[in-house]
Amino acid sequence: MSPESDDQQLEMMVAYARGRDAFEHGYYRESVEWLLKAIAVVNRNSQIGGEMQMWLVNAYEAVGQRQEAIALCRQLQLHAYGETRKQSKRLLYILEAPKLEKKSEWLTQIPDLSHVNEQDLSERMGVGTFTKSVAKPKKQDSEPVDLSQVDMKESNLVGVALVILLSILGGFICWG
Repeated sequence: MSPESDDQQLEMMVAYARGRDAFEHGYYRESVEWLLKAIAVVNRNSQIGGEMQMWLVNAYEAVGQRQEAIALCRQLQLHAYGETRKQSKRLLYILEAPKLEKKSEWLTQIPDLSHVNEQDLSERMGVGTFTKSVAKPKKQDSEPVDLSQVDMKESNLVGVALVILLSILGGFICWG
């Protein structure tokens, strides 16, 4: 390999790693950009090329570019690497599935963090707007229990069950 191709290979792997990392941290737009840079210099029909393109399908879907994700996924069904073909068929099935009606109370909105940098997040770590709540002691409305009124048959039954259970456990320990 020539020094140029070594540099290009290194550049491609760095772009791929940054694209995956951006995706895993919720920076989907950045992920698309890095993955496109990596795919531009890789053999798209290689195993690593197929892997990169599968990540790009997911990144496209995450940024709301569903048509691009579906189109790329359809192309990947003809990929040279068998595992990429299999994964793309599974993912295409999911992407083309009919949308179910979602009620707003079922959903949690996840913010897009692509505009926030790591420095801002680390500086704000642990800083919140929480207020300290003071637990108020509960009023005791019940009267003391008259023990002469307690049904001892149920208490005896619980005691017998506890003795049997302990005997069984002791047997397991001795014989185990």
